[in-house]
Amino acid sequence: MGKDRTGKILIIDDNTEFLIALKILLSPYFEYVTTEAIPDRIQTHLNSEKFDVILLDMNFKAGIQSGNEGFYWMNKIREIDEEVSIIFITAYGDVDLAIRSLKEGVTDFIQKSWDENKILSTVLSAYNLNRSNKEINRLKNQQQHLKASLLKQTHELIKGDSKRMSEIFVLIDKVAKTEANILITGESGTGKEVIALEIHKKSLRKNELFVSVDLGAIHENLFESELFGHAKGAFTDAAAHRAGRIELASGSTLFLDEIGNLSHPLQMKLLTVIQNKTVTRLGENKPRPVDFRLISATNRSLDEMVSENVFREDLLYRLKTVEIHLPPLRERKEDIPELAGYYLDKYSNKYNKNINKILDTSLNKLIMYDWPGNVRELQHLVEKAVILSEGSQLKISDDMLTTGVKVKMDKSKTFNLEENERDVIENALKAFNGNMSKTAKELGINRSTLYEKLKKYEL
Repeated sequence: MGKDRTGKILIIDDNTEFLIALKILLSPYFEYVTTEAIPDRIQTHLNSEKFDVILLDMNFKAGIQSGNEGFYWMNKIREIDEEVSIIFITAYGDVDLAIRSLKEGVTDFIQKSWDENKILSTVLSAYNLNRSNKEINRLKNQQQHLKASLLKQTHELIKGDSKRMSEIFVLIDKVAKTEANILITGESGTGKEVIALEIHKKSLRKNELFVSVDLGAIHENLFESELFGHAKGAFTDAAAHRAGRIELASGSTLFLDEIGNLSHPLQMKLLTVIQNKTVTRLGENKPRPVDFRLISATNRSLDEMVSENVFREDLLYRLKTVEIHLPPLRERKEDIPELAGYYLDKYSNKYNKNINKILDTSLNKLIMYDWPGNVRELQHLVEKAVILSEGSQLKISDDMLTTGVKVKMDKSKTFNLEENERDVIENALKAFNGNMSKTAKELGINRSTLYEKLKKYEL
């Protein structure tokens, strides 16, 4: 290891000459090598230093070959440091004892028959394994922290004491710990993903990552690969094997937002996955078992889509064992003061503003407004107002309440539906800079329907 030596080794053995020989052998490879002949001093060493590997004699008393002393001290060491790698030292080539030591959690063992290469390779392997295990544990802890942080932030967004929201919270508590599939409906911006996360947070799968897929933001050509995964070479850009979102959600919760955007063939494939609890990657024939809890959401009427033969009825039944409908903000205006106050605190802290309240006249404006963009629009408006505010009280100007996208119609035109539909689609395309997903979402249709209408009207 040269100048870049790392790692701290502790050697415990009652043979002084053996300790000296081991220290000479290992010192060139490790940052710190210490020796100890008296096992009673082990705790003192562990309290003063963090070791990566400990080499421990199995028998300290003359004539005893049971190895019980080694197991005793190993357990004492584990009480202080669970991560350290332990290598047993034995003068006896007892196979049964070696097997027992490995079963008890010892990393490896060496014999005192002094094979330098064997000793060195064993200690280096134990050290590398120790480093890998520590890194894995660090990443796991980091992931757990991230999960807790994300779920905590999401929980803070659940606001509303209105009767309708209170009923929804009661329903969430009833269904969260079941495995029932949930369909969340409501207009855009009402907080469907927030509710899905709240259900996950209260479910039996809460310690696993919540896997979310926005089907309105994925290009149609990528739907199948994104959901079901693919094998290497399954299509032109498939340079490596890749698990889909369904596979990643195994053991956890899968949230499919804008479920109405799925084409008929993919609806059938999703139905098969739900029924069989298996998923088959693109380019493979072997089904892989999956175990996920499914929550879906849509801002469209799937019942109407079923009647129009654009959505499978059997899939709809599978999706909505329980349905949760989120009311638009205009139907629960009593929640606006609490929501606005929450976002005021959030963005005042974010932008280091000392704003302690919303002006009464401004709060009245918020209550009187119809909120076509629902809670999401309220959130963005309060953030913008906080950024522009210069005083200790938040003021909402009238022009801030007209920020929603509006499609202007020329009243001089005819009442012909087709002509007006063409204009609405054209204006929506301009408003969203040609973004098909956003345009379809705003128009309340799926992208397949939008493409058909673009072709029909030659847009």
